[in-house]
Amino acid sequence: MMALLVSVTATSQPKTDSISLFGNKNLSSVNVKVAEDDYLGKKSLKVTDIGDNTEAKFVKIDNYDFMNGVIELSGKPAESSSEQARGFVGIAFRIDKDNSKFECFYLRPTNGRADDQVRRNHSAQYISFPDFPWFKLRKEFPEKYESYVDLVSGEWTKVRIEVKDNRAKLFVHGNPQPTLLVNDLKLGADHRGAVGLWIGPGTEAHFSNLRITKND
Repeated sequence: MMALLVSVTATSQPKTDSISLFGNKNLSSVNVKVAEDDYLGKKSLKVTDIGDNTEAKFVKIDNYDFMNGVIELSGKPAESSSEQARGFVGIAFRIDKDNSKFECFYLRPTNGRADDQVRRNHSAQYISFPDFPWFKLRKEFPEKYESYVDLVSGEWTKVRIEVKDNRAKLFVHGNPQPTLLVNDLKLGADHRGAVGLWIGPGTEAHFSNLRITKND
């Protein structure tokens, strides 16, 4: 079981918005179900996969034009998930109004301390929906869009994402250096949209303390 603290911070000094995840009418569920919960001492939003065959699985913050932000979350495989469903948790950003396109960083928690080095190398991942799923990026650009990071399932983990134009950086555990760099976001420098609390197939995750800093 993995817990994750994710933060997305702006590249300048603009105002930071704290987004409530509880009783917020501006949240919509896309191929997931949600419930309020307490997890490892934190009030959290539990998000569970409902089984649809798509990578578009998230809680979307409606009417919010995304640039950067801060997110804390935890995630673990759902009780019914298979061993291959490793509790993938992350952040979708620049989501279109119709949910047909978005960028995403996510973590594969149980890969972080796997006995297999290849699995460890796949602990953090970037994807771009719908044209660049993980398996296409891995086949066409080996090692470029995923990386190793030490993860412990079941613990809150601090993560920060910085987004500027067509570039994005993923930071984990408060480290000053990024875990993963993407210098060519596939939707382009001008694409804008909402933020989503993203999960992978067969995943149950907990999210808390969402903060977004816009830098327009």
